[in-house]
Amino acid sequence: MTVTGADTIGVPDSVLADLVLERLTTVYGAAADPGRAAAMRAYMKDVAPFLGLPTPARRALSRTVLAGTARPDEGDCTAVALRCWALPQREYHYFAVDYLRRYAPRLSSSFLPVARRLVTTVSWWDTVDLLAAHVVGALVEADHRLRADMDAWIVDENLWVARTALLHQLRYKEHTDTDRLFAYCLRRSGHPDFFVRKAIGWSLREYAKTDPAAVSAFVARERGRFAPLTVREALRNIGDAATPPGGS
Repeated sequence: MTVTGADTIGVPDSVLADLVLERLTTVYGAAADPGRAAAMRAYMKDVAPFLGLPTPARRALSRTVLAGTARPDEGDCTAVALRCWALPQREYHYFAVDYLRRYAPRLSSSFLPVARRLVTTVSWWDTVDLLAAHVVGALVEADHRLRADMDAWIVDENLWVARTALLHQLRYKEHTDTDRLFAYCLRRSGHPDFFVRKAIGWSLREYAKTDPAAVSAFVARERGRFAPLTVREALRNIGDAATPPGGS
């Protein structure tokens, strides 16, 4: 099963989204801190403007926004996410990510194109990584036919799509498709971008919490294909057992 159509997604009508966005822009806007916003924007490499809401305060405000609202269906989630993403300030994107994480069990495989739209719009690690592990990963775990989409995403020219494919199994633990994980790492081992090389190492490091021997053996066998950054990241919590005696 290959899900397409990310470029033709419309924003569904949603009374719930109307309510949430009205509350959200009012509550978040009233709490904006321009001084803090400038520093946050600089820290995030100018990916987007910020309102200046630190995470604990933002999540407290989000609880106020959502108090008494109904549980969404998939159309509501799509409308909330896309309408948040259309707003410039990054905190609205964070709200959408948190909302999708909370209601991921209510999403079907048909949501994958929406997730791709979010991954490829105003892309940076702060939203992409959470979408990968908590939204895309949940969709694939619930419908294994979406593995075919991940097989396509791993070779995508967009580095954030490839990073999502690498990271979508982060929370799978003993349910990790190890063959697919290792194959993805090898497939993008020569990628020139830091964020892809880092993701390879991170995906291996996370799986090493479940099966350190398998990761050590894989890195020992294939380390010549990976950047030093990737190897260090992969072995961070299990030691460099893959380095042969006298090796560098």
